[in-house]
Amino acid sequence: MKNFINLKDIPVKDLKKILIDAKRRKRFRKKFENLEVDKGAPLKGKLLIQMFEKSSLRTRLSFYLATKQLGGSTLSLRPDELHLSKGGESIQDTAKILSNFGNAFMLRTDSDEKLEEFKKYLSIPLINGLSPSSHPTQILSDIFTVEEIKKKPISSLSIAWIGDSNNVLNSLIAASIKFSFKLRIGCPMKYKPNKKIMQYIKSKRNKIFIVNDAKKAVKGVDVIFADKVISMNDKVNKIKKLNQFKKFKINKKLMSFAKKDCIFLHCLPRDKEVEENVFLSKQSKVWQQALNRVHVQKSILLYCLDKLR
Repeated sequence: MKNFINLKDIPVKDLKKILIDAKRRKRFRKKFENLEVDKGAPLKGKLLIQMFEKSSLRTRLSFYLATKQLGGSTLSLRPDELHLSKGGESIQDTAKILSNFGNAFMLRTDSDEKLEEFKKYLSIPLINGLSPSSHPTQILSDIFTVEEIKKKPISSLSIAWIGDSNNVLNSLIAASIKFSFKLRIGCPMKYKPNKKIMQYIKSKRNKIFIVNDAKKAVKGVDVIFADKVISMNDKVNKIKKLNQFKKFKINKKLMSFAKKDCIFLHCLPRDKEVEENVFLSKQSKVWQQALNRVHVQKSILLYCLDKLR
């Protein structure tokens, strides 16, 4: 049994095994319908329990399909329907029940502390479907997409992140250190990663640079990543924050400073941080990026349940 909570805590050899398995599984599914089961049905009889404390579209759909395609079943719980959120039951007791009924638990949460407490009491694998500090399933899937399109290991590529410092960027930073790829972060200095993340960056031999200039960040890169400037539950003056990111808007002019074959990725949902003519351009691979989460999450599930070949 293994958890999948933060990329920085997972050996790079295991992350690479997950990616290799996902690539193989995607190749084998070319002629399959969405709900057709993979050969061997490796999760037959297994139940993934999911709980969403924050809005979810891609994570919810992709884990549902991933489990179904492996021959297993999913059950989604709403926190407002449980005794847990109403203060009537502890995380310890809830974790015991989940462990007795399910084979794995995927949690999308508004609390890193809650994630750690579930980890303490669960006796089944815990998967982080998003937390305030991390989004590991998203970024591992993004690496899959980059390597699929570029037909090269990500370690040989140059990556740029344009936008706010958030949970997705935190996982991208961890991935940069694990996979040893160049990462330039373009953001206003006020919005650079927090002290804990900066200390983590400094403690590792890495190729991570933070610049207060979008053009410098994207110059000559192979991939540009972005996310919403105003994240879910971001309690700020939205007009003021958007104004501070005006020079970091992703448009055709900014894309022209990257390599000609540079691709654009966005974990979605989008907002005003990217112009329509970039988001819907040939360089944008956002739909392929979203769909690839199914394949990678299948391999993450198999990894957590010790069924990864």
